[in-house]
Amino acid sequence: MRLAILAPLALLPLAACGSVADGIRTPQMSAISYPARLVPTEQTVIIPSDAPRPASPNSLWRNGARAFFHDQRASHVGDILTVNIAINDTAKVQNETVANRKASSNLGIPNFLGLESTLGRLLPKAFDPANAINTSSNNQSDGLGSVNRSEAINLTIAAVVTQVLPNGNLVIQANQQVRINQELRELTVAGIVRPEDITAANTIQHTQIAEARVSYGGKGQLSQVQNVPVGQAVLNKFSPF
Repeated sequence: MRLAILAPLALLPLAACGSVADGIRTPQMSAISYPARLVPTEQTVIIPSDAPRPASPNSLWRNGARAFFHDQRASHVGDILTVNIAINDTAKVQNETVANRKASSNLGIPNFLGLESTLGRLLPKAFDPANAINTSSNNQSDGLGSVNRSEAINLTIAAVVTQVLPNGNLVIQANQQVRINQELRELTVAGIVRPEDITAANTIQHTQIAEARVSYGGKGQLSQVQNVPVGQAVLNKFSPF
């Protein structure tokens, strides 16, 4: 019991230091980097030459142009595609369970090896061998539970292809940070997509991402006020009462 109380108290100074630092400093953004270790840190980049390109008489397309019939959709490691997130989920569940049970039993021993009279002398005067044991029980249970949840998120984010699987599917990851005054909002998206699901505009819906991981949160002064203090959270977790 004493250890359960002293352990959270020992963590209070550390929690206070972290809270003071977070309350004074502005949330810092992460450095720009590749979203996963699967992407090589060094990639070969071909810089186009500044030399003038030769003219193409009687041609509607200039030599050295970026693309004409080439597919511009993301297909290689390092390519970028746009992810449209439109989550509008509503769930409502209500369950109720009611159970009743009644039971009674009556046990008598009119003949017990000829010792009925002896039992009558040992037990109270109201003892009746024909009704030696009489029990009854009445159990009632009533449980009610309900869930009412509604979520709505509408966002657009650019993701990077971090891996091409052997079957051609693409592993994508995205991380977007927006800081407004003292509040930092961060959006993270990751998952696996099929190249066939990417539209001609190089976009994809979040419903077409397998193993999708969408995280939208933040940190700052407003988030700090909404969170439970560390000391109170530790006490709630380890308190035996």
